[in-house]
Amino acid sequence: MRFSVISIFPEFFDSPLSCGLLSKAREKGLIEFSFINPRDHSTDKHHNVDDRPYGGGPGMVMAVDPIRRALGALGPKARVLMLSPKGRPLTQALARELAGEEEIALLCGRYEGIDARLEELCAIEPICVGDFVLNGGEVGALCLIEAVGRLIPDFMGKDESADEESFSSGLLEYPHYTRPEEYEGLKVPAVLSSGHHGRIMAWRREKSLETTLASRPDILAQAALTDDDIKYLKGLERTRPGRNLFVALVHYPVENKSGQTITTSLTNLDLHDIARVSCTYGLGGYFVCTPVADQQDLARTLIGHWREGYGLKANPDRGTALGRVRVVGLLDEAIAEITDCTGVRPKVVATSAKAGNMTCAQVSQMLQKEPVLLVLGTGHGLHRDVLAGADGMLRAIRFMDRYNHLSVRSAASIMVDRLLGDIG
Repeated sequence: MRFSVISIFPEFFDSPLSCGLLSKAREKGLIEFSFINPRDHSTDKHHNVDDRPYGGGPGMVMAVDPIRRALGALGPKARVLMLSPKGRPLTQALARELAGEEEIALLCGRYEGIDARLEELCAIEPICVGDFVLNGGEVGALCLIEAVGRLIPDFMGKDESADEESFSSGLLEYPHYTRPEEYEGLKVPAVLSSGHHGRIMAWRREKSLETTLASRPDILAQAALTDDDIKYLKGLERTRPGRNLFVALVHYPVENKSGQTITTSLTNLDLHDIARVSCTYGLGGYFVCTPVADQQDLARTLIGHWREGYGLKANPDRGTALGRVRVVGLLDEAIAEITDCTGVRPKVVATSAKAGNMTCAQVSQMLQKEPVLLVLGTGHGLHRDVLAGADGMLRAIRFMDRYNHLSVRSAASIMVDRLLGDIG
């Protein structure tokens, strides 16, 4: 494979490519490198490759012409990649895809970026190595070179080495040990010295699952898991952030189409479905807020049927879910109950189909350290006073679409899943 690097700092790569496996791969002819400096293709007498940005602002922008000329020096089969925060994420799957190419060209930007017209004139694929800021594309290019290069046959010495590493199967790798067998009282797990390869393989798989669940639970949803893997994961103890999330369904005060303050009636479906969501994701509790006495009695009757009556025998799982429901008069009572049971006043996050200033990621971060009460409205939405008194408002589910009219049950399910996902 050939890597062609377009960079104004080609010397950046001298040391990394002269040591370790990359150096050996070059010596064996598995990988070739060429470096193209856009300054050598500048028609400016000073070999400038940048200029001030149109529209003003800090920094400089790399010009189109020198880079376009530099790209003209590439071979006809080169796949041109540009290191950019807007690009496709560099994953193990993408690295495997790229390992099948004959030539990869890596365009490394600097300063504030490259004149946007370059992408309109040339076939370039943006690639991102992470959600962070670097001084230029060279560091990212080096990450890509190593990630792709090590998948080339014979690069690792033993090709199976690459198959057992982190992310190869969508999971993090199992822990490794070497001599001495005991160090400062810590022993190598006995199974690894047993000589029983089947047990060793099973132990490694289980440890890989444990490590992934503990350190990167977010990647489990995309991992290739067997039925045995899922059964094992279900049996593991874990800290569930859902315990800090509470949901309140408010029937008063809410608004109608005209913006008038009204009280809505509770529905059997809202009671049941949101309770089931709360139980499935391990929420701290679900509050039904209505000041109307007969509505409170109706809610308790429905809950009692599934918790104590015939329904408990017919469907005990439903009774488990409805056991999380608390019937209160007003939202303030729900806040007070949560404060009493957690010792901390919850952050109140209101919801609306119209607007919102908080993202799911922000609320998920809050859940790591404090209780959060997610407030859902009935009718045509929460009353303006409830919205004003909240600590924040969650961004609407379909905030970029004109039609954004989900049932409160659907909205609750989507919001809770976005906040907690498989780690709930």
